[in-house]
Amino acid sequence: MFPWNLFPFHKEAKKTMQQLNPEDINKYVQNMMGQMMPEQMQGMLNPQELFKGMNNQQKQPQESSSSLPCSVFETHDYVYIRVPIKNEDWRSVMRLYHTSNQMIVEHIPNYDDKHIITLPALVKKKGTTAQMKDGILEVRIPKNVDMQFSEIDVTDTY
Repeated sequence: MFPWNLFPFHKEAKKTMQQLNPEDINKYVQNMMGQMMPEQMQGMLNPQELFKGMNNQQKQPQESSSSLPCSVFETHDYVYIRVPIKNEDWRSVMRLYHTSNQMIVEHIPNYDDKHIITLPALVKKKGTTAQMKDGILEVRIPKNVDMQFSEIDVTDTY
């Protein structure tokens, strides 16, 4: 167990942490970002615009992957992806691909749709099987167990 009573915070610090306002923290971060940027860039780039751009980039992949209901889980040897197929015509139109850490489903429900599903573990290139049963597509991908170790020498610098 960790000896929490030796931690360098006391009751007053705990009260101060609880009374912090998220808006105050945001103002502090914005102020620090403004101080960190060179004066030439402050007129060209507003730190708030920088953060807005980052938030928009992070939301786009999540929106595309969330529109396709699926369940992803792993066992000791395989990663399973189950996708409910609502229309039998999707089976002939859809395309499935996978990389070492993602599965890509294209053309369902609309032809222009592309869904990226992040896998919970690294998988092998070959040996993937897909089966359709009771309106559910089940994809089984063998996991890749990487047991190669590389030793790293640590040298003293004088």
